[in-house]
Amino acid sequence: MAERKAVLDVSVEEVKGKIPIVVGTGTIDPEHVKEQTLQAIDCGCDASLVVTPYYVKPPQRGLARHYETMADLGLPVCIYNVPGRAGVDFLPESIGQVAGHPNIVAVKEATGDVSRVAKIREACEANGLPGDSLLLLSGDDGSTDEFVLGGGDGCISVTANVAPARMHNLMMAALKKDREEVERMNAPLRRLHQDEFCEANPIPIKWAMKRMGKIDCSYLRPPLDELSPDYHGLVEDAMKEAGLLFDN
Repeated sequence: MAERKAVLDVSVEEVKGKIPIVVGTGTIDPEHVKEQTLQAIDCGCDASLVVTPYYVKPPQRGLARHYETMADLGLPVCIYNVPGRAGVDFLPESIGQVAGHPNIVAVKEATGDVSRVAKIREACEANGLPGDSLLLLSGDDGSTDEFVLGGGDGCISVTANVAPARMHNLMMAALKKDREEVERMNAPLRRLHQDEFCEANPIPIKWAMKRMGKIDCSYLRPPLDELSPDYHGLVEDAMKEAGLLFDN
């Protein structure tokens, strides 16, 4: 917790009031989620990103109660639905049931299923709420363009770590429903969207940031590891196609 506080304090000092500070406070243990969320409040953060409790596969009613309990703490909550990592899917109809909580404000939807946009909007309406009660954010770079063109509000992106301005501009075009511009801007990034997951995130993207000179090392704590040399060429080629690296 002391290490987390140090990171949050620096973040608040550097960017508070410039961009929203959304802190990942989700974990498997609800008591630990509370502890981390209260710390984020004390540090002056703006919202929490709360992943579905992983491994234990709670039922939908348990997930709903979990999110309402965390939202009761007072910090705005962005639900993080990522079945591929957590092993449980918080379904649109269940999201609709908790959308009326004043502190549940957004969903990071990382299934890669762009139909979830319409399904979550419809679930909100089925519970007597406006369809746009929640901000819907894609958590899957490969489908983010269609997610936002289809009515989503934006993304929480891996690719943005190495191409922040281009992902921002891509989202602005998608919000304007300018499909031609979206396709033009996204075409050089498509391979990167895919190959930055050649090993578990954040292994490849951290290596890519080091390769660009943005950070000093690509070390990750065990049980993760640095990107295997077997994949260096793959990621480099994707970065070159995206215009992030150039041959000497």
